[in-house]
Amino acid sequence: MARIAIIGGGSMGEALLAGLLRSGRQVKDMVVAERMPDRAKYLSDTYSVQVASVADAAEHATFVIVAVKPSDVELVIGEIAEAAAKAEADSAEQVFVSVAAGVATSFYESKLPAGAPVIRVMPNAPALVGAGVSALAMGRFVTPEQLKEVATLFDCVGGVLTVPESQIDAVTAVSGSGPAYFFLMVEALVDAGVAVGLSRPVATDLAVQTMAGSAAMLLEGLDKARRPAADGGMGVGVDTTAAQLRATVTSPGGTTAAGLRELERGGLRAAVADAVVAAKTRSEQLGITSE
Repeated sequence: MARIAIIGGGSMGEALLAGLLRSGRQVKDMVVAERMPDRAKYLSDTYSVQVASVADAAEHATFVIVAVKPSDVELVIGEIAEAAAKAEADSAEQVFVSVAAGVATSFYESKLPAGAPVIRVMPNAPALVGAGVSALAMGRFVTPEQLKEVATLFDCVGGVLTVPESQIDAVTAVSGSGPAYFFLMVEALVDAGVAVGLSRPVATDLAVQTMAGSAAMLLEGLDKARRPAADGGMGVGVDTTAAQLRATVTSPGGTTAAGLRELERGGLRAAVADAVVAAKTRSEQLGITSE
C-alpha cells in the first residue's frame, strides 16, 4: 500500500487522516508532520499515527499532502524539496498534493525536483464530517493514473471532481466559501422564524432539517440523472436542477410563491452573484505563483 504523508495536522489535515483511516487505509501507511508539540501528541494519541519531521515524513512517502496554511507553505517547501531530491535519488515515485488555498501548482513545480507531479486540491469545510467536495487541478507533469489515485484519496471525505487550474479561484468562491453563505442563510431563516413566533430551538430544528432534506433531494436527483435509465436512473439531460425542484414545491398563488417573490424583490440572486465574484477576486489576489 502506498505510504501517505500529511504535512500539517490542522483541521483539514486531521479530516483527511480520519477519512483515510475510515476508508480502510492502514495506520502503518500514514505519517503526519506537525510542528506544534501539543497538536502532534493529540494526533498520535487519537489516531495512533506516526508523527515525524517534515523531511522524514516527505522522504518516505508516495503521496505528500501539503495541508498547512498558505502563509506556512514557504516555511515547509524547502524541507519537502530536499526530501524529494533524496527520494528521487532512490528512484521512489512521489506525487505532491496541495490543499493550501491560493498556492499554484507552478509554485511547487518551481521548488521541487524537475518534472515533479503536483495536484492542487480545493476541499471545503464539510470534509470535516466526511461530506465535503474536493476539486482537483493537475499540474503539468501529472499522469491520468496519478490523478485517479489522488481522487481516490479525497473520495474518503466527500465528492471529487476535476477542473482546470484556471477555474480554482471560481471553485473557491462557490464551494470553498459556499458553506459560509449557507450558514448565513440558515441563520437568517432561524431569525425570521423567531420573528414570526417560533421559539429559537424549534426554528433552528426546522431550518436545519429543511436544508438537509432539500440538499438530499438535490443529490438524489443528480445521482439519478447521471445513471442510465436501464440502471434505474433517468438518463443524461433530465432536469433535476434546483430550479426544477423549486418549481415542484411552489404552488401558483400559494405561500411559497409569496415568500419567493419577496426574496426576488430583495435581490437575493444579485447578492449571491456579487458574493461569488467578490470571493473569486479575493482568491486571485491572495494567490501564490512561481512568478
